[in-house]
Amino acid sequence: MRFRLTPRETSFYDMFSASADHIVTGSKLLMELLGADSASRVEIAERMRAAEHAGDDATHAIFHQLNSSFITPFDREDIYKLASSLDDIMDFMEEAVDLVVLYQVQELPKGVEQQIEVLARAAELTAEAMPGLRTMDNLTEYWIEVNRLENQADQIHRKLLAHLFNGKYDAMEVLKLKQIVDVLEEAADAFEHVANTVETIAVKES
Repeated sequence: MRFRLTPRETSFYDMFSASADHIVTGSKLLMELLGADSASRVEIAERMRAAEHAGDDATHAIFHQLNSSFITPFDREDIYKLASSLDDIMDFMEEAVDLVVLYQVQELPKGVEQQIEVLARAAELTAEAMPGLRTMDNLTEYWIEVNRLENQADQIHRKLLAHLFNGKYDAMEVLKLKQIVDVLEEAADAFEHVANTVETIAVKES
């Protein structure tokens, strides 16, 4: 790690960890959604909305700290990008749940559970990695695995699209379900953006 003569603001590490913890909560709510009936889905959506609001608060706290700190633990633009990418994940997960409820989807297509399992694993890895920003040690396996998971998510997404367009669903249902699986794919992409940002930070700090 690069030697520094100046002290650094360390509260960012705790705030990044808090953001990642909200994402883990969101991923668990997505898992709950899979086996839930219509009434339960509404309640899950309300809890997801609360988790998303908590995630927003965590992101705003990072931005406030960034604007009020003279010295930061790493480059300001990387702090901003990391916080924004974490926030994007939470937004996409909340959007997916909201769409399921708003569209009154009766049954999610086979394969969505695989998408959500990938997101849940990526959420766990991200939460485990955030404390590692303090030392930048042992983070390589994290971003390699998240990138592998994103590739897996791409494959699942393509198979889901093929399934949706196989003639089983009517046109309106295809539009609804495609939007949901597309948003879940965007969440997987956002996890990769977080991992890539962590890799960039680690390289700069080495």
